[in-house]
Amino acid sequence: MSTAIARWPADSTPWRAAGSGFTPSGAGLTLLPVNEAAPAIAPDPADETLMLAWAGGDVAAFEILYARHRLRLYRYLVRQLRDGALADELFQDVWQKVIAARAGWTPDATFATWLYRIAHNRLADHWRALQHRPPAPADADERTARMPDPETPERQLSDFEQRRQLQLALDELPPEQREVIALRLEQELTLEEIGEVTGVGRETVKSRLRYAMDKLRSRLGPEMAP
Repeated sequence: MSTAIARWPADSTPWRAAGSGFTPSGAGLTLLPVNEAAPAIAPDPADETLMLAWAGGDVAAFEILYARHRLRLYRYLVRQLRDGALADELFQDVWQKVIAARAGWTPDATFATWLYRIAHNRLADHWRALQHRPPAPADADERTARMPDPETPERQLSDFEQRRQLQLALDELPPEQREVIALRLEQELTLEEIGEVTGVGRETVKSRLRYAMDKLRSRLGPEMAP
């Protein structure tokens, strides 16, 4: 097997032997030798680590937590309320509760589970106060479809009309089924975590999820259902 030889312009600095490092002129950098393993990159801190750091006074840790969860939490609230202005209000309430409870927080559950339990309870308080669920605004599906959606299964639906049909199908689900769909597919919580959020057992969560998926497939066809 032959080895290709790179030829460099006369005014350039040639590479040294493959096993040596390389310092680009004027760059202020030293590159590792080609045969030396790159240093390990520390993984991003877990939510729970950030929460503990924030409880200890690290404001930057909270900023990272908020950036990670703000869009998903807002989409969850919009799914349930189908009203952007109301979702804004409850979104702020949830984060206020998170802030107020930080000193007493312990990692008995994941941060995401704890966060969505707060959101679930805030929604329950809202519905109890109203004693009914108001009809969705006429443009609720368009509002949701226009929202940035970088991580959910809807990302795979490139056509706006398909996304609109999916939103309409989700709106037709009973509230408890729509919630488990949102928590499972969009927030990626486990069945056990969803049970902790909603206050029901794992088998009930599993049943609600199965019925919801069956209805979506019936409404949209298997190729369009999440």
